[in-house]
Amino acid sequence: LYIVQSLSYAPAIRAIPHSGDIEMVLSLGKYVIAIFALIFLFYTNSFLIRRRNREFGLYNILGMDKYGIYRVIFWETLIVGTVSTALGLFFGIAFSKLTELGLVNVIRAEVTMSVSVPKEAVIFTLEIFGGIFFVLLLRSLWSVGRARPMELLRSESYGEKPPKANWLLAGVGVGLLVWAYYLAVSIKSPITAMVLFFIAVVMVIIATYLLFIAGSVTLCRLLQKNKQYYYRKNHFVSVSSMAYRMKRNGAGLASICILATMVLVMISSTSSLYFGANDAIRSRFPRENEMSVMVDSPQKLSEETVAIIKDTFAGIFASHGVTPTEEESYRFASIAALQTGDRFEADVEGQQFNTIQSFDSVRNIYFVTLEDYNRLTQNHYRLGEGEALLAEVRCQYDDDTLGLNDLQLRITRKVEPLEIGQANTQILPSLQLVVADYDVLHPLESLTYENGDLLMNMQCYYGYDLEADDETTIEIFREAKKTLLENKALADKWGGYTYSADCMAEEKNSFFVSFGGLFFLGILLSIVFIFAAAMIIYYKQVSEGYEDQARFAIMQKVGMSKEDIKKSINSQILTVFFAPLVFAGLHLAFAFPLIWKILMLFNLRNLWLVVGITAGAFLLFGVFYALIYKVTARAYYTIVLSGGK
Repeated sequence: LYIVQSLSYAPAIRAIPHSGDIEMVLSLGKYVIAIFALIFLFYTNSFLIRRRNREFGLYNILGMDKYGIYRVIFWETLIVGTVSTALGLFFGIAFSKLTELGLVNVIRAEVTMSVSVPKEAVIFTLEIFGGIFFVLLLRSLWSVGRARPMELLRSESYGEKPPKANWLLAGVGVGLLVWAYYLAVSIKSPITAMVLFFIAVVMVIIATYLLFIAGSVTLCRLLQKNKQYYYRKNHFVSVSSMAYRMKRNGAGLASICILATMVLVMISSTSSLYFGANDAIRSRFPRENEMSVMVDSPQKLSEETVAIIKDTFAGIFASHGVTPTEEESYRFASIAALQTGDRFEADVEGQQFNTIQSFDSVRNIYFVTLEDYNRLTQNHYRLGEGEALLAEVRCQYDDDTLGLNDLQLRITRKVEPLEIGQANTQILPSLQLVVADYDVLHPLESLTYENGDLLMNMQCYYGYDLEADDETTIEIFREAKKTLLENKALADKWGGYTYSADCMAEEKNSFFVSFGGLFFLGILLSIVFIFAAAMIIYYKQVSEGYEDQARFAIMQKVGMSKEDIKKSINSQILTVFFAPLVFAGLHLAFAFPLIWKILMLFNLRNLWLVVGITAGAFLLFGVFYALIYKVTARAYYTIVLSGGK
């Protein structure tokens, strides 16, 4: 927690351009870690207090009243909290510089490093963990205070009653899971995917707990009814033990499954963004430098406007002695509209796009002239009056006619889309209409918002690539912006105008900072969650080892060998403990379409890269998962056979 918080205040990080993106990501990460620390430490504290109930009961029987036990718990919590927080801060400060160096390398920044200990990070860490240990103290006092001495003394002898198979809860769990999976695979709009993602996550979490708690018990009952499976040495003990305490076991397994899913989703998505940064940059910037002059009427979408822009750049290129390698120019108009069948309605009142249901029906409609389209695609299409060619981008339109407010067009052919107005990187699906000329837009000219702004966006675009270093490219870009701002030819021709300008060399650092920050945070949080899952698995194995100790001792007395016990342990692992990994893989597979649509919002278009990284993340996590269980199963085996010594 200290490391993540200290990075936000590190002078080297704050000196990086676009460091605000990193600070925003790290701010999110610190609260995730704080909340998770509370949940995880609450879980471990509950386990440890339960293991010590017999000790507290013995103190009480020997004459110590509950207030004495309260004082013991208070001082123990104070000592443990102080020592662990102090050690955490010590190692956090010791490793924060190494972590800072790692972050700087991930985001490909060049900075001057310095040593500092931000007091804000120290105070924040002390406040969070002070609060957590206070909550743990109250939980421990309540746990001991509500129990009677004999209950504490015999607490380890009390077993949980094996819960009955609850088909209602299992059915609700299946229903929620199927619903969440359906949402994940059926949503088409990236915006809808982003809005509904967290709803689907909550549904999956609830469904997972219900299925592991209720469904796992049902599974054990079904296995017990299968005589060929159940009445074997390596199955009998493990299945009966699991059924006996599956309610608690199921909750723990569900927690492991959720943690595993979080790790897989987080590391696969952040890794995809980081390693796909170059693809995202090229998708966002079809040309290295781009300029667009915005005009306020279709008449100004003329070749003359484009010529003035190109002449401005030609003079700058000549003064610097460079020649553009790729040039592209065109004119276009665009408007957002809500689709109902073959009719589209522009949102004049600004109220139609405010509901989740409308997101899937919203389209950006682009207009480009036949002249520009044929020139850019080397085609020779022709159009008659009232006719248009149609290109689809992340959507489908099958009607022969298209109506937009008072404009009516007949679709004569479907064609390949152009990369106009960043249509391929827009959040919304879009339709491109190739029309004979911009005279067809007259019915849309008068459409304005209540504040008088035009609904239709009209631009003259010019983009180019240069064979030059980033410094020269940025210098030319900035000079062009200044010249374009003061362009008298445009001012004399059209009066007032506005423009937008983008430079890939200037902006790509922002991509690496944002994606690198997310990737780095994904690694840190994944490490936290993996260790948490490992600790939960370890505590479960230790707890169950002590609980099974007496049972296996009896089984050994009646002839069960150590080898048979090993087989029983392996059977238990294979039957139940790999279920979280299987379910995590299932969650990841069904969540993938949702994740992919959200990644598209970041201009990531390389599907196979994301598929490969996701599959690799699952395989790598599976290896770690198997190793963790191998080690923790050994602890369980040692406790069972050694009598806990």
